[in-house]
Amino acid sequence: MREVTLQAEVRNQIGRRSRALRRDGKVPGIFYIHGEKNIPITVPEKSLKPLIYTSETHLINLTLNNGDTKSCILRDMQFDPVTDRTIHFDLQGLREDEEISIEVPIAITGGIPVGVRDGGILQHFVHKLRIFCLPRHIPDHVEVNAGELKINHFIHVRDLKIENVTIEEDEDTTIVGVIPPTVEKEETPAAAPAEGLVEPEVIGKGKKPEEGAEGEAGSEKKAEPAPPVKEEKKKEEKKK
Repeated sequence: MREVTLQAEVRNQIGRRSRALRRDGKVPGIFYIHGEKNIPITVPEKSLKPLIYTSETHLINLTLNNGDTKSCILRDMQFDPVTDRTIHFDLQGLREDEEISIEVPIAITGGIPVGVRDGGILQHFVHKLRIFCLPRHIPDHVEVNAGELKINHFIHVRDLKIENVTIEEDEDTTIVGVIPPTVEKEETPAAAPAEGLVEPEVIGKGKKPEEGAEGEAGSEKKAEPAPPVKEEKKKEEKKK
């Protein structure tokens, strides 16, 4: 693991004083270690850049202005949501004989995977791996060789072997893989109606009566009875 030296000042004032420190280009932070009292510190903002903009884990040799030196790692960083500048950091102290849980970056190696050359897409699912080990065994990063991956092939946590290190992730967690390409189906445009074609006539429900059917239907009806003869007409006929 690479080492970085960090010069820091012990802070005697905390709280509102932190804003004044940031205006002066300094960042407040905390150094802590199990079994000891926390030490408020401050460092120049620019001295934190090698620890922030990196893909590797670093061992920090912290040198305080009171003459003390500490071995530690960067545990946490806080950023301003508007300016994205660092506003606070935490350093965790290390002991040579005490194991520590830490996240280390994952680096994909092996060049362009076989499946990508066949048209697949490389997917990097996990970018950091949590491990448990002694400080001297902390790796800069964990290398994962994806060069031989074919389409629909993946590398899981259970496939990794790291000496002197216990991996604290679920063994079924997928780290990297090659997935099939996504093919978007193009919509087929509707065929335009040919010129000169006449739209079909809509035919109503039921059967259209044939010629002469109406007359035949009428003949089938029974003749209506003649109206009854009035009684006056009957009397006149008798007199005659």
